[in-house]
Amino acid sequence: MHGNEVFGREALLYLAETLLMNYGRNRYISRLMDTTRIHLMPSMNPDGYEKAHEGDEYSVIGRGNANGVDLNRNFPIRRDRPGPRTEVETRLIMEWIMSIPFVLSANIHSGTTLVNYPYDDKSNGKTHTEDHDVFVTLAYSYARAHERMYKKGPRCLIEDLSLGDPENGITNGAEWYEVSGGMQDWNYLIAGCFEVTIETNCIKFPYARELPLYWDEHKYSLLHFIDLVHRSIHGFIVDEETGQGIWNATISVTQTGQIVKSYINGDYWRLVTPGKYNVTFDHPNYFPVTKSVIITKYYPSAYLNVTLRPYSYNPSNLVQHHFKYREISLNEEILSDSSNKAQFIQISTFLLFLCLGNAFVWKIY
Repeated sequence: MHGNEVFGREALLYLAETLLMNYGRNRYISRLMDTTRIHLMPSMNPDGYEKAHEGDEYSVIGRGNANGVDLNRNFPIRRDRPGPRTEVETRLIMEWIMSIPFVLSANIHSGTTLVNYPYDDKSNGKTHTEDHDVFVTLAYSYARAHERMYKKGPRCLIEDLSLGDPENGITNGAEWYEVSGGMQDWNYLIAGCFEVTIETNCIKFPYARELPLYWDEHKYSLLHFIDLVHRSIHGFIVDEETGQGIWNATISVTQTGQIVKSYINGDYWRLVTPGKYNVTFDHPNYFPVTKSVIITKYYPSAYLNVTLRPYSYNPSNLVQHHFKYREISLNEEILSDSSNKAQFIQISTFLLFLCLGNAFVWKIY
């Protein structure tokens, strides 16, 4: 999204090539492709890229779009709709994100080496989200899979010492430096998508000959991050009478954290860390259901199918929904991690995707 920070666009092209060239040849990548929907957006700011130039280390030429606007300060704070000053690139990205319930996202930047997670601003009086443990796990998993990002010490030859040396190569955004109107906060708060910002390298616009070296540093981190999306409670929500998937049902976990929604076929995905959760499934036309799910280190995901009973057409039943909880029978199934189910993501310079783990021994062609 910053046109002068170019490794992100190249990394996604390398990623696409790696996935396609290794599909059917590498078991891990084949499984990842078969069970994950991956959306790639190599460039969010093509006009800024045209202004930038190769070899630029630290300047801001090309950071903004054609109007000179920093797109990572342009998302409406705490609102789902664009405002009068929202740039066209931001508007289109917002429409795209709201059209698909993306689960996991990474926004790729350059300038240092670390992973930054929400919140980026303090407009709600706090810096940590209700899903803080999930974000820390996502950020650390990426940094630890990189050969040196997680290590203590200077990250670049020229470093703003006031920003410090984030422990384990990860940092809360607002505790690092505050950003208002950032994409990762909007993605989480409005779209229900868990996004982190990955600072991949020190040089803003490296020379072409250096790009393969950066890719080698990040390829396993990117694949591992995608795989993390499978560490979730996921499944299908269906209508008890018709058996059809229920679109736009809400899924909330233990009354804290972000509420996510089901997609067209009733499929849903909710990222979690190990623990015991009460998961509530709700929709304006159906009786709600709450189920308990246990996630452990050794079984980091649960496949849970849920059947919801629709209200009758008697208007009095609609009133009951707000005053009385009615427990209903449901057809459910909790499976282990081995279940092959597709999920959603989005990848861009910013990228959005999903993942699983244990993945640093495969040969990449």
